[in-house]
Amino acid sequence: MRKLLSLRHWRTVFVRIFRLIAAKEVRLMDKLLYLVPVLLYWVLPDILPFLPVDDIAVTMLAAEWYTRYMERKYSGRLR
Repeated sequence: MRKLLSLRHWRTVFVRIFRLIAAKEVRLMDKLLYLVPVLLYWVLPDILPFLPVDDIAVTMLAAEWYTRYMERKYSGRLR
């Protein structure tokens, strides 16, 4: 829980996200796996009106999951 409240942790997560999105080794479909749901949630938040979660929180949780998943998947191929 303490890690989730750390600004340093989230800074590194978003640096890792940027590197994964910019990496040539990561397939486009894998990049879209993060980008499409997050962008849709930001643009269409009223689809889930009774979900008491802010757009930033959803983006942060998706970023955490995505970085772990993609870094495992591309562990030997990323620079």
